[in-house]
Amino acid sequence: MKKGLKLGKFELFRLNGGRFAIDGGAMFGVVPKVLWSKKYPCCDEENRVPLIASPILVKTPDTLVKLDEKQKRIFRLQGDWDILKDLGFLDIKREDIDVVILTHYDFDHAGGVVMMVEGAGPALTFPNARHILQETEWQDVLNPNRRSVNTYWPINYELLKKSGNLELVSGEVEVVDGIKAIHTGGHTRGHQVVRMESEGETALHMGDLLPLWVTAYDNFPLDAIEIKKELESRGIEEGSWFTFYHDPFIQACRFDEEGNVVEEWKG
Repeated sequence: MKKGLKLGKFELFRLNGGRFAIDGGAMFGVVPKVLWSKKYPCCDEENRVPLIASPILVKTPDTLVKLDEKQKRIFRLQGDWDILKDLGFLDIKREDIDVVILTHYDFDHAGGVVMMVEGAGPALTFPNARHILQETEWQDVLNPNRRSVNTYWPINYELLKKSGNLELVSGEVEVVDGIKAIHTGGHTRGHQVVRMESEGETALHMGDLLPLWVTAYDNFPLDAIEIKKELESRGIEEGSWFTFYHDPFIQACRFDEEGNVVEEWKG
């Protein structure tokens, strides 16, 4: 049985969405390797750093919420996703998921929206779930620019577009009791974070806004800097947990103003 992170009446679980690697220069932007390697020392001979795609499952008293061959060579895919197996360990079927909150629709975050069903072809992975996305993000998915056209893949959104499962929101909205989706922009125009609160305990899932430095993948880097500073300051003041989507070493932690980990979840 997986070990969850208790958050008041909520319980958080990290799911296996696969492992891959990307160029360190792209991940850490203009920061030179001599600096970023002190914080993130492991990279291969081609300067690629390991990452994971790790959705968070949130069990509330009433709801189950999931936070979000050439290509395999490009991204050094080292392990396929195994979300359904992980859910099985928790005695949860894919039909049981009530809500999916997508921080944004880049392929490494939305690639699990659709799955291949043996003998039936592509299908929504969570057919009974409301899929929560910012309206501005969906506009860009359907009308990508020259930069984003390579990250919004039709295979990941065509089925959702035709279904009745997509729920577009704008700004800040309480999705279920104690769980809010908050529009931030920064990484993408419609990027959103997720704030969870139960019995005075809080956690922030910041999607692709959490990396230490601004990445080359941030479409609006100055916006990302400002909103990241605001959210992290608020989270530190509240003693919030920060959950990680891409970090292969830390599942979730609390950290201080200097970035030092003061408590870590080892689920």
